[in-house]
Amino acid sequence: MAGLAIGLASPGLSNAETGDSDNAGAVFVMTNAVDKNEVIAYRRATDGTLQETSRFATGGRGSGGNNDPLESQGSLTLSQDHSLLFAVNAGSGSISVFSVHGARLSLLDKVISGGSEPNAVAQHGNLVYVSNVGGSSSVVGFTLDHGKLKQIPNSTRFLSTNNSGAGGLAFSPDGRFLVVIERLTNDIDVFSVQGDSTLSPIVVNPSAGPGAFSVSFAPNGAALVSETGPSGVPNGSAISSYEIAPNGTLSPISTSVPTLGAANCWNVVAPDGAFVYTSNAGSSTISGFAIANTGALTALSGTIVGTNPEGSTNLDIAVSSDGKFIYTLNSVAGAIGVFAVQKDGTLLNVGFASGVSPLSGFNGIAAF
Repeated sequence: MAGLAIGLASPGLSNAETGDSDNAGAVFVMTNAVDKNEVIAYRRATDGTLQETSRFATGGRGSGGNNDPLESQGSLTLSQDHSLLFAVNAGSGSISVFSVHGARLSLLDKVISGGSEPNAVAQHGNLVYVSNVGGSSSVVGFTLDHGKLKQIPNSTRFLSTNNSGAGGLAFSPDGRFLVVIERLTNDIDVFSVQGDSTLSPIVVNPSAGPGAFSVSFAPNGAALVSETGPSGVPNGSAISSYEIAPNGTLSPISTSVPTLGAANCWNVVAPDGAFVYTSNAGSSTISGFAIANTGALTALSGTIVGTNPEGSTNLDIAVSSDGKFIYTLNSVAGAIGVFAVQKDGTLLNVGFASGVSPLSGFNGIAAF
């Protein structure tokens, strides 16, 4: 493995090497290694390029595998204030919590996930929920106190089937709802968060389009769901947006808006809520959409706003907290794609960072 992340824009390396301030931007990816799971930390320069700083053991084991073994978004999750980083250990059934100081991490806690094969984490305030895909598919809740997790009694909620294949979960911006995507049933589960931090009974909603995989929220409360699209249709992926009713039912706002790419499984919302970007792994592209106040989605000019080298297979996607840069975890290329966000929402490819072994089971990316 390369010891340094390399930016195509070479001045970025000298910028990235200047200091490791706690306020410096950073990007994290997870090895998901079956023998020793680790998080690789990269320091972010002012031009968005990255330099690997160190690797931090989670204290658990990953699932191993080759390309996207966890099949989820959120296996590596930053807290809302970017002070904590949560990592799943699918092989040992646990969750690790790190404190974040720039590109430096300190392991604070590791707890059993309350199920088998955890693959994603969501956090809101002092509440954390994890999805478990092994055995009986479930979500389990924890309270968060100074970086320590404590399982909430009677917080386990099962999904619609024992093998529903949760692809991701997310809290609504107001913390009232937890939404879980069931990949294998093509359903979207909505739970209301109750006063004791447990969840209401499940409300199962059919996805508006085929291939629902992951969910993110716009600041205005619209739920944004990535769809891989119908089988056999070239570049047939899409994204839909929904409004959540108080009873947990979903009303589609924009239905299956085409990404013009293949295998869209992940999406990320710009911090100001103006745009959402989808990662199209099958075509190694990124699509961009403007988000209206109503939650309606409109494709940016050309729809495809960023392109990785052919065959990169960009999986999960992250945005810096200042909204200036987009990062993709490129599984086959063994790299992190680096893109600068332009004023019109389009992306400029400014290079890549190395340090990721091709087809080695890496999953999860987070940035601030």
